[in-house]
Amino acid sequence: MKTIEQMTLREKIGQMFVTGFPSTTLSDELKDVIEHYKVGNIILFSHNVQNKVQLGELVADLQHEFTTHTGVPGFITIDQEGGRVTRMPSDATNVPGAMAIASTGRPENAYAAGRITARELKALGINFNLAPVMDINNNPLNPVINVRSYGDSAEVVQEYGIAMMKGLLDGGVMSSLKHFPGHGDTNVDSHIGLPTIDKSLEELEALELRPFVEAIKQGAKAIMSAHILFPQIEKSGVPGTMSYAIITELLKQKLGFKGLVVSDCLEMDAIKRFYGTAKGALGAVKAGVDLVFISHSPSVVKDAIHLIEDAVAAGDLEEAVIDRAVSNILKYKAEVAAVTPPQYEVVGSDVHRRVNELMRTETICLVSGELVSVQAGSKDVLFIGSYSYRTDLASSSVNEEEQFAYYMGERLQNDYVAIDINPAAEQIQAVLEQAKGYQHIVLGMFNGRENKGQLELANALVAAGCKVTVVALGRPYDLALIQGECAKLAAFEYSRNAFASLVPVLTGEVLPTAALTIEL
Repeated sequence: MKTIEQMTLREKIGQMFVTGFPSTTLSDELKDVIEHYKVGNIILFSHNVQNKVQLGELVADLQHEFTTHTGVPGFITIDQEGGRVTRMPSDATNVPGAMAIASTGRPENAYAAGRITARELKALGINFNLAPVMDINNNPLNPVINVRSYGDSAEVVQEYGIAMMKGLLDGGVMSSLKHFPGHGDTNVDSHIGLPTIDKSLEELEALELRPFVEAIKQGAKAIMSAHILFPQIEKSGVPGTMSYAIITELLKQKLGFKGLVVSDCLEMDAIKRFYGTAKGALGAVKAGVDLVFISHSPSVVKDAIHLIEDAVAAGDLEEAVIDRAVSNILKYKAEVAAVTPPQYEVVGSDVHRRVNELMRTETICLVSGELVSVQAGSKDVLFIGSYSYRTDLASSSVNEEEQFAYYMGERLQNDYVAIDINPAAEQIQAVLEQAKGYQHIVLGMFNGRENKGQLELANALVAAGCKVTVVALGRPYDLALIQGECAKLAAFEYSRNAFASLVPVLTGEVLPTAALTIEL
């Protein structure tokens, strides 16, 4: 592996960048930015992934490009949080998300989720997981964190988040905690806007910072910054990612963090629209960020690299800042970035799948009411559910064929009907008429706060005297908006895995024992 002393300025800057590409094979644009701009790291998304064999071959091709043109293996990064944010293919073991795991009441499940995830990532050559989320979801209206958080208290978040972090690290991959200094108390998605948290340092220390502080004490190796304004801490009007006060003075100096500081993606609108991605990259480097993510556009990476080179030439950025960052990067690459052949038999192994199925069944939460068992094949039961869709930019793409009502109806041989994600009055009335012929209605709800037609339908079914079970397949907070007597279940995600976990609960085979880690 090439040492920092052997690198040119461009080679060192290239080690600080992570980029992505839109296909399942290497693009010419990506090859160019690796060869000529020496970019040394990649981030993978769902659009890069078909199945485990394709993914293993892709990672091998990437590492060949990195070692050939930079002399250093790359960080192969991925957002494999579990649950709603899942990038691995369906033939891998995709674990539940944070809030679902915390609902089991067993931190060992968080460790197991991290360890299984790490083993499968490492088996395919992926060496850096951008997880877990350490944000405390103390704002029920948070559009981007919500079920990605372990709960609304510091105690729960730090206990379960650190357990997953340790599972990942023990499994041999890097783990990046996110989003420092905390993204939980926002009602704006930083993918599409610029959130503000108007809290003092003392207020952050009392809540948001606590999971990060404890994780640092217990061996955290990487922390991701948040694109959020903290006007009481950083008065210049730049977000956390570009703030020297937050990245260097708070995280590195005050909290004593010595690991890698990584940025959230600088193509998110919080940076791109308000500051410009390339200028955001320069600002992040000046603030003390080691690893800069421009996750989708290699051409924009070129602009950022030119800007940083110019800043060094003009004396606006000391090369020593770059040297410190690259030394840190090379240190951790030496730990995790060894290139080894894929081990496909590890990915989606029977042992991993059995553990995951048991863990997933434990996550189903009876929030209130009394469950009525669904009799398979009964003509007295009607399943209702919306077509799924991608609700926010943190989510992976959703398979349009994954439909709750269809899955349940076909699996249990009961009647079913699919509705629009936000049904209008006419469709609600039609479903109410259809429901009159059934003893028991099971309604799968998907983010009803943003799609109020679903809430109107749920309340109308209950008001009509139907025996109703409502399943929150997204944010459990929706359940608080349903009036009247009904059974309320939280499943936390809209996926075939979650649907399968619901089956034994709905049929009465398994008694749900989970409990929410948030206040509704």
